Amino acid sequence: MKLSQFSFKLPADQVALYPHNEERSFTTSTGEKKTFRVTRRDESRMLVLHRKSQKIDMFKSDEKGNPIEGEYIRFKDIVNYFDEGDTFIFNDTKVFPARLYGTKEKTDAKIEVFLLRELNEEMRLWDVLVEPARKIRIGNKLFFDDTSTMVAEVIDNTTSRGRTLRFLYDSPHDEFKRNLFSLGESPLPRYVIDAREDHHATVDDMDDFQCVFAKNEGAVTAPATGLHFSRELMKKMEIVGINSAFITLHCGLGNFHQIEVEDLTKHKMDSEQMHVDAEACEIVNSAKRSGHHVCAVGASVIKATETAVGTDGFLKEFDGWTNNFIFPPYNFGLADSMVVNLYHPESTLVMSTAAFGGYDLVMEAYHMALKNGFMFGCFGDSLLILDD
Repeated sequence: MKLSQFSFKLPADQVALYPHNEERSFTTSTGEKKTFRVTRRDESRMLVLHRKSQKIDMFKSDEKGNPIEGEYIRFKDIVNYFDEGDTFIFNDTKVFPARLYGTKEKTDAKIEVFLLRELNEEMRLWDVLVEPARKIRIGNKLFFDDTSTMVAEVIDNTTSRGRTLRFLYDSPHDEFKRNLFSLGESPLPRYVIDAREDHHATVDDMDDFQCVFAKNEGAVTAPATGLHFSRELMKKMEIVGINSAFITLHCGLGNFHQIEVEDLTKHKMDSEQMHVDAEACEIVNSAKRSGHHVCAVGASVIKATETAVGTDGFLKEFDGWTNNFIFPPYNFGLADSMVVNLYHPESTLVMSTAAFGGYDLVMEAYHMALKNGFMFGCFGDSLLILDD
């Protein structure tokens, strides 16, 4: 397919800059009315796409199956579409505070440093992105705190914006990493940071931009669909008898890179590290053998499972890297259901969604979402794709 087939106009006011929240009010003992906002990550809106019947639902239905105008389907309603024995696959990668701000030696120029991954624990080497890159050369020193305790030296250029830093910090590794991360902030996507008034993440973002089930540290952006799941929703799924399987794919920045070729077969994805263990395989494969539904939570999960699925349609253990780029047409081998966020135009994420749900039907769902004011992006609304 062509890049231009995934182009559409996304109004700036339909890009969510914060998690879904609602206004609450209460009256004090003195009779004063006060209002406040409460984050409800599982109460965002959700479209439901039915692949076989080619239907798209936006509203809840009454007893006769007729849509109730104005009663939007909410994310927490996802439990109503699955039964006991069905299985959800989650990405349990954990985001670390990857965005730091420092100053350049001598000039005191302000520099943004985005940590990508640690290359060598003993030598304190990190692969990073710097901005503005034109000011940062090999040999430069960067300072990250007022006491000059956290200092890094640029030792190599990797890409136009990429650098290798050696942190000059003499302490046990755990202490170094703890102190380094204490200086960082949540690695919100650039489109969120740039659109906010202060152009910075808040203290709350480290929780808001982290899945409640996050466990294995290594991601520099959150698996966004997982952000919708609250602890209460996870518990409700457990009570219903829906199983949870956890795989790990450390989400990188590759999904945000602008695609520069019209022919999608010529686009190359960045590699991301992933791991699928025996326990996840047993849970997922048991559900498949029993004829139950398997739902992939997010584009990162569908990328991981399609990397690790065998020719027999069952999930295999995997420990390595993947640069799997999924776009239509594509024959999926494992999951029969998928829940994803609503993504930006011309992104690899909307392409993998269209591959799973069918290009025409997914684009129709996107048109419906745009027309009805649904929110897009990592904190936006979602789309559940069912095979019925």
